[in-house]
Amino acid sequence: MSASSWRVAVIGGGPAGLMAAEGLAARGIQVDVYDAMPSVGRKFLMAGRGGLNLTHSEAAAPFLARYGARAAQIESWLRALDGDGLRAWARQLGIETFVGSSGRVFPAEMKAAPLLRAWLARLRASGVRFHMRHRWLGWPPAERPDAASLRFDTPDGVRTQAADAVVLALGGGSWAKLGSDGAWLPGLAAHGIAMAPLRAANCGFEVAWSSHFRQRHAGQPVKSVTLRCVGDAGPGPARQGEFVVTESGIEGSLVYALSALLRDRIEAAGQAVALLDLAPDWSDEKVLAAITHPRGARSMSSHLQSRLGLTGVKAGLLRECAGADDYRDPARLGRLIKALPLVLQRTRPIDEAISTAGGVCFDALAPRLMLRQAPGVFCAGEMLDWEAPTGGYLLTACMASGVIAAEGVARFLASR
Repeated sequence: MSASSWRVAVIGGGPAGLMAAEGLAARGIQVDVYDAMPSVGRKFLMAGRGGLNLTHSEAAAPFLARYGARAAQIESWLRALDGDGLRAWARQLGIETFVGSSGRVFPAEMKAAPLLRAWLARLRASGVRFHMRHRWLGWPPAERPDAASLRFDTPDGVRTQAADAVVLALGGGSWAKLGSDGAWLPGLAAHGIAMAPLRAANCGFEVAWSSHFRQRHAGQPVKSVTLRCVGDAGPGPARQGEFVVTESGIEGSLVYALSALLRDRIEAAGQAVALLDLAPDWSDEKVLAAITHPRGARSMSSHLQSRLGLTGVKAGLLRECAGADDYRDPARLGRLIKALPLVLQRTRPIDEAISTAGGVCFDALAPRLMLRQAPGVFCAGEMLDWEAPTGGYLLTACMASGVIAAEGVARFLASR
C-alpha cells in the first residue's frame, strides 16, 4: 500500500497531536484529527495569554536536566525537535521569535493565536481533516485496543471510524474545561496498560495563613527571593525568582520550578517545608550586622525596613512566620530572614495545575511511543508519565513527542 492510501486518526488537537498530524501529512498520509472541544489548541491558547513561552534558549545539557527522572526517555525526543528546531519551525510558519532576559523564547508578537492560525492553515493545506466535538469513547472491555474501531460521541450520536493507526494525544488532567480532563485513563488502565496516577505539576500549594496576613497580602508578588525544599537530607538546591501570595497559599514561577520536589515531599511526609530567603543578595553576616546596627527608638520592623529594605509582603511573611521571641533575638531573626520556613500542607486541586505528572508508563511503550499491547496505537504529549517545569520545557517536549509518534506510525505502516 502507498502512503496516500493509509489513514491515521489523531485523537487530541493539542500541540502534541497537531505536531503528529503535521509529521504524518508531510509523509503523504491521510490524517483525521478528532477533538472533543469545538476547536483545537484551547489550552495552547490559554498558555499564551500572558505571552506564549514557546521554548527556552538554555544549552542542551541543562535543558535536558529539566526533565528529571525522565531525561533519558525524553532525550531522543529532543534530538528530533529541540529548542532551536522549534524556533526554526515557527519561522517556517512566518512567526519570528526572540529570547527574553530570562532565556525564555517567545513569538515576536508574544501571542499564541497568530502561530496557531498559521499552523492550522498549513495543516489544512496539507490535507489534514478536523472533526470537532468528537469525544473518543475508548475501547469496550471486551475489545482489543487497536485502530480498526474507534468510537466517538458526536453531535449526531455515536459514530465508529476505522483507521490504519491512531495517535492518542489526550492531554493530562488539568484545565478540564479546555479539554484536558484525564477521563481516558481508567479506560486504558482497564485494558492492562500500565498507568501512573495523575498528579498536579507546576501547581500552587496551600499554606495556613492567618486571616490578618491573608487580608493584607493575598494577590501580592514576592520578588527577588530564593526558595528551597527541605528533604530528609536537609535543604535542597536554592532557586531564585518570584512568586505570588494567594488566598490559600503560594503560586507562581518560582513555586512551579520546585513543585515536583515539594509535591513529592508532601506525599512522603504529609507536608513540605520550603525555606525562603528574603534577602538573597545579602550574606548571613551582613544581615546580622544590619539587624544589630543601633536602631534607637525605632521599632524592629522600621529598623528592618531601613537597613534591609524588608517592606510590604516580605515584612508580612517574616511577621507571619516568626514569633515575638525571634524578634528579640538578632541571631535568630537573621537566620529566619535567610531561611524562613513556610509549611506547605497540600497541592492545590489538580484541575488548577498548569500540567500533570503521571499517565501512560514508559514501560508500556515501544521505543517510538507505540503501546506494546496495542500494535498501531501510539501515545504522545502530556498523557505520558513525565513532567517538566514551566519555561518552555513542557511545550517543547510535548511537540517533540508528536514528531516521534509520527515517525513511529510511518515505520509501523511501512512494515505491514
